[in-house]
Amino acid sequence: MSLTKHSSVDKVEIVNADTIPVIYVRTATWIEENGEVVGGKSYHRHVITPDADLSGESDQVHAMASALFTTQVKADYAAMIAAQQLESDA
Repeated sequence: MSLTKHSSVDKVEIVNADTIPVIYVRTATWIEENGEVVGGKSYHRHVITPDADLSGESDQVHAMASALFTTQVKADYAAMIAAQQLESDA
């Protein structure tokens, strides 16, 4: 009887938040006993924004981020964050 834990990115979505794309990543985790899933899967979700640190992300996420997060998108995102900060400081 051997239990093994597996984890894999199983869903990647591109979503536009106020015209600035972000990437939603879902990771599935499950336990297998002798090759069969035991107890179902659990999921963890996180969002990748244009200013995110991509270390630790899958090759698929890196490829999507490099295609989506152009210099212009990064500048627009930084401007949006700065504007939100000004509003919250007021």
